[in-house]
Amino acid sequence: MSLGAPTIGRPSRWILPIALALVLLSFVAAIFLGIVDLPVRDVLSALTGSGSPEARSIILDIRLPRIVTGILAGMQFALAGLLLQTITRNPLADPSLMGVSQGATLTVTLFLLFTVYLGNPDSYSVNELPIAWLPPAGMMGGMIAGGIIYLLAFRLDLSPLRITLCGIAIGAVLHAIAIGLIAGWGSARIEIILEWLSGSLYARTWDHALFLLPFTIAGLAMLPLIYRPLILLRFDATVARSFGLSYKAQFSLVLLVSCALASSAVGAVGPVVFVGLIVPHLARFLAGRHFPLVLPLTVVLGAVIVTLGDLIGRLAGGPEEVPIGVVTALMGVPVLLALLRKVP
Repeated sequence: MSLGAPTIGRPSRWILPIALALVLLSFVAAIFLGIVDLPVRDVLSALTGSGSPEARSIILDIRLPRIVTGILAGMQFALAGLLLQTITRNPLADPSLMGVSQGATLTVTLFLLFTVYLGNPDSYSVNELPIAWLPPAGMMGGMIAGGIIYLLAFRLDLSPLRITLCGIAIGAVLHAIAIGLIAGWGSARIEIILEWLSGSLYARTWDHALFLLPFTIAGLAMLPLIYRPLILLRFDATVARSFGLSYKAQFSLVLLVSCALASSAVGAVGPVVFVGLIVPHLARFLAGRHFPLVLPLTVVLGAVIVTLGDLIGRLAGGPEEVPIGVVTALMGVPVLLALLRKVP
């Protein structure tokens, strides 16, 4: 599969405005719809700061923070997937393939086990665990995994194929260690570990959104700086250098940005699968050869997919909601198969 091959002709000038409208519509739908059926008037009153305490709590303290967190995480997952697919020239690259998700999984597992056995497991409750430290713990693990993969690939001349193989190998090892720890010592907190592993926006607060916001802003701010290098990194190193590109330096910079985006998102909401893989392909399908449109379209569609996926999970699961990671996996498979049929 060629990353630059178009699947449609010249893109419509309305594609990006329509995608932005979809973000707004999904945002509104996620606010007004939920397990608790609130009248439209009560939702509007809560948004303005009035209304009943129950409505304000549901809208301002439960729905809004998880929606904003989901939007930011979706943007980061999608953009990280696009960057990784571009620099590795691998259409199947995403944070899980590069070992970032597995690194975050291992550190989160270690963190939860450590906090359990630091105190008395019989008297510990989930609310007493320092859950606020989960996002930075997960991010640290993802960045360490990315750093290990980079160092190994650097010693092997940093070819896209080798860095992908390093990611698969390191990711498999880290995942095996995490699963072994969960099987051996994770019974005291198996429920919360499995919920995080499935990728979930359940109980996400404004703290999670504020944790992600700087990374989202920084990632978007970096796009103008890495735009030209990103175009050249789609080609072979020799071709890229012939255009005056400092290949290793720019490759390293883009890899750092993608790892930071992916690891922070995984740390906040868990390894939400298929978003980093599917969304870039969907953006390319809609944008065709128009690469300047692929970048913003990827960011916007990432927000849409995660917001709608979380809404579907909330409505379909009832009180026992379906995690967003499960929904995106179920959504991603048919979308991937449909896109593959369109690719020569």
